[in-house]
Amino acid sequence: MEERDEIEEGSERVVSRSGSDSRWVDGSEVETEIVPNSDNGGREEGGYLRRRLVKKPKRADSFDVEAMEIAGADAHHFKDSSLWGTLALAFQTLGVVYGDMGTSPLYVFTDVFSRVNIDSDVDILGALSLVMYTIAIIPLAKYVFVVLKANDNGEGGTFALYSLICRYAKVNMLPNQQPADEHISSFRLKLPTPELKRALRIKETLEKRSASKTLLLLFVLMGTSMIIGDGILTPAISVMSAVSGLQGEVPGFGTNAVVVVSILILIVLFGIQRFGTSKVGFMFSPILALWFLSLGSIGLYNVLKHDITVLRAFNPIYIYLFFKKHDEEAWYALGGCVLCITGAEAMFADLGHFSVRAIQIAFSFVVFPCLLFAYMGQAAYLMRFPHSAPRIFYDSVPDSLFWPVIVIATLAAMIASQAMISATFSCVKQSMALGCFPRLKIVHTSRRMMGQIYIPMINWFLMVMCIVVVAIFRSTTEIANAYGIAEVGVMIVTTSLVTLVMLLIWQTNLFVALLFPLVFGSVELIYMSAVLSKFYQGGWLPLVFASFFLCVMYIWNYGSVLKYRSEVREKISMDFMTELGSTLGTVRVPGIGMLYSELVQGIPSILGQFLLNLPAIHSVIVVVCIKYVPVPVVPQEERFLFRRLCPKDYHMFRCIARYGYTDIRKEDHHSFEQLLVESLEKFLRREAQDIALENNWNESDSDSVSVGYPEGDGIESLKFPLMRDSRLQEVGSSTTASEENGISAALPSSMMSSDEDPSLEYELSALREATDSGFTYLLAHSDVRAKKNSFFLKKLVINYFYGFLRRNCRAGAAVYTVPHMNIIEVGMTYMV
Repeated sequence: MEERDEIEEGSERVVSRSGSDSRWVDGSEVETEIVPNSDNGGREEGGYLRRRLVKKPKRADSFDVEAMEIAGADAHHFKDSSLWGTLALAFQTLGVVYGDMGTSPLYVFTDVFSRVNIDSDVDILGALSLVMYTIAIIPLAKYVFVVLKANDNGEGGTFALYSLICRYAKVNMLPNQQPADEHISSFRLKLPTPELKRALRIKETLEKRSASKTLLLLFVLMGTSMIIGDGILTPAISVMSAVSGLQGEVPGFGTNAVVVVSILILIVLFGIQRFGTSKVGFMFSPILALWFLSLGSIGLYNVLKHDITVLRAFNPIYIYLFFKKHDEEAWYALGGCVLCITGAEAMFADLGHFSVRAIQIAFSFVVFPCLLFAYMGQAAYLMRFPHSAPRIFYDSVPDSLFWPVIVIATLAAMIASQAMISATFSCVKQSMALGCFPRLKIVHTSRRMMGQIYIPMINWFLMVMCIVVVAIFRSTTEIANAYGIAEVGVMIVTTSLVTLVMLLIWQTNLFVALLFPLVFGSVELIYMSAVLSKFYQGGWLPLVFASFFLCVMYIWNYGSVLKYRSEVREKISMDFMTELGSTLGTVRVPGIGMLYSELVQGIPSILGQFLLNLPAIHSVIVVVCIKYVPVPVVPQEERFLFRRLCPKDYHMFRCIARYGYTDIRKEDHHSFEQLLVESLEKFLRREAQDIALENNWNESDSDSVSVGYPEGDGIESLKFPLMRDSRLQEVGSSTTASEENGISAALPSSMMSSDEDPSLEYELSALREATDSGFTYLLAHSDVRAKKNSFFLKKLVINYFYGFLRRNCRAGAAVYTVPHMNIIEVGMTYMV
């Protein structure tokens, strides 16, 4: 976002800091027009503007009215931006993000030269040149300089890109989008550019064709599934590669011993995940820093001692000579070469744990040079000892350093797994929030960094699958065949989504936007063709994992969308509510009933079930919708939206509690209840003020009111007619004295006193009485079934697969974090 000029379309606020005046526009409430002040021109010169407000006949109980003001919107995703803070984060990235890529020298040349024999210097220099340019093109050029910039307010990964696209085009399969969501400060819609027409055409194509939405979702789900598959394969190959170094040094240490020791290390690795990324990062980062230092120094030592001519590999002509000499074998060798960039996707997927600058600094100044020295050192050793290829890493280590290095290598291999484990947690959390994964327990492990989470179910699943892979394959070569397909598949998905972001959101020049997939996509497709050649030698494994998770996520999304559409069809009509009257056809008793529903509009049918089954209903009913919007974080002060569902004497409201896909719902029920009541009280006051304003406007002959604002004050915004935007000193607090003064400065005195509005005082007293009587949570114990006339496959998916997932995931009180003692549940079956 530019500092001098910015347009926030989400809140329809225009701020111009380059000029001497400021104006605020909220098209949903008023139209504002700056007119010259003919009576007192000197006052305008002194820094005050006269506004002519043209009132629209719109009530304040719309969804556009927020219960709390925007305050400190940019502080919701705290990351220390100071130099030392960035360097500290960069140091932590070594232990979390770069472990996988850092341990690739353990097995890259071993795998490459298992497919190509070393007959001359061209073989070694060609393989080295391939590795060097692969690292330079994919992790450095693509991820560090381009992909990291496509983050969603600091969040990375395939689902972050998908949510970014969902904000600019209505491609989300769940139809619960609202115009008010665009008022969230983190939407940050982009300035119009000359490429806008092309972007609008792409947007229109995506929105109109349901097949386009489905294909985009499947593409994203496939990328996410492969990241989870990476989370299984990375620990297996990294740990086994490190432990296998003992085979040539310890007598009797055979394959069985490698498998057993690897499994024990994996159990320890997954066991410490519950302590959180931050603690793990600080624990692992010194070890990885020592590991990278060892790689670089040993590699430099080997280059200087054995053959400094390996520097010729910087000439890409050796890649051509390598392919010319080996032809088909060189093509197969690409499957081993791609292992040098395993973990590159973690740079983007783990972005929410750190910052863009920290990841860029760590890779550019530590990881990249150390990896180059490591591979050049191994190549220099092979120039003198070409038969050492099967154990090239450990053979190239000086004898006096062997045992320290193997200890560090084993620890580094454990840490290497941390990158993809953390990335898996992030992707699963994002997919859950966007309705594409069954709801699981999430543990937030850091108070300072919102992105650092731990998902027990996923953690133990990954551990079991890793143990199974190690026990069955028993060889790093077989696992490497599987590893490449998952890694390259994720990269292709990322390249495609970033290209769409360039065209739709960045509105990049068409030539530049197409150059990105042409260059990087071509390289990745070449690597994919090479790794697919090993499909029957283990390459099928990641596709099995990806297909399994793809089915789980798509079935969950499909069932959730059908359930939501069923709720929309069956919602209660206003005519029926009018017939019931303000008593709702039953007895109203003091208290607040919190009716939870996924509907964002209308009255949910579950209310009818409660009216039929309960002898009485609460005096105040709040229909609560916990809604996740396609932004990373929704600031606490922008959390709630309110509107009145029925006439005043019904005392029925809707509250939409909005969360971003990385938000963790940490409030206990007491704090949530307090926030909700304070917000509802504030909403009632604003509604009364707006009604008073409308009435006064109708009675007055003048249609303009002069309001003084300091010149150039770009902090406050006109969110409501003639109301100053106050900043809350504390989130969730009731209206403060400073706020009352701000409102008093804007509204005429005839509209201010609440004593003149007895209906407001009556509603506020009724609300306080209901609050004192307590809260009751009204939940639906729902079941989803396919209609009898549905085709067989739909019945199978909904009644059995989706039903199984619903029965075995978190639901009801666990999802909404409500007290079990205050719950009333009724059964509800949705026919879809």
